[in-house]
Amino acid sequence: MTTTDFIQIIGTAAFAVSGYLVGYSKRLDVLGVVITALLTAVGGGMMRDALVGHVPQVFRHTDALIVVFATLVIAWLLHVQRYRRTQLAAAFLIADAIGLAAFSITGAQIGISLQLNLFGVIVLAFVTAVGGGIARDILVNDVPIILRADLYGSVAIFIGGLMYFLAQLGWINAFTLHLLFAAGLVLRLAAYRFHWQLPGFQPRRK
Repeated sequence: MTTTDFIQIIGTAAFAVSGYLVGYSKRLDVLGVVITALLTAVGGGMMRDALVGHVPQVFRHTDALIVVFATLVIAWLLHVQRYRRTQLAAAFLIADAIGLAAFSITGAQIGISLQLNLFGVIVLAFVTAVGGGIARDILVNDVPIILRADLYGSVAIFIGGLMYFLAQLGWINAFTLHLLFAAGLVLRLAAYRFHWQLPGFQPRRK
């Protein structure tokens, strides 16, 4: 198993957990929870593959589906939904941050393998990381987290940009990939902890 495969599995499982928690918080039925988990875990990858004219990987390989359903079974057996509200919030934050960092890397790597320019690599990193979450949030009638969370999409842009420059230098290896993953994870959690946000716009008072 390569480093990329490992990161892909970690990201898929983490996003499946976050989708599971969203489905539970919205009091969806079993099918609804499965759909939110699947959308979160594979939706971004499907959007990315569509952008580059590929048949989505989830339609050709069952690895991601196995990871998603295995994760859902484990979450159900552990009765994750019965945890305290603060524990559920923490679990969602950590799972979502792991998925964000992991999928930013895998998306950027696809762009690099296709020899895209800086913009293309960043777009694929961004779409892979946040596409599934956007689809999930729209499905459950929430404002997508990327539009309201502290430095969420910015983490994907940061990782995608760094991946591009590391690839130009020939420095993409297991060590740098793990370092990027850790940096993205820490940045997302730190942004949440210290309330780092991009500048916003406030309506002018009359």
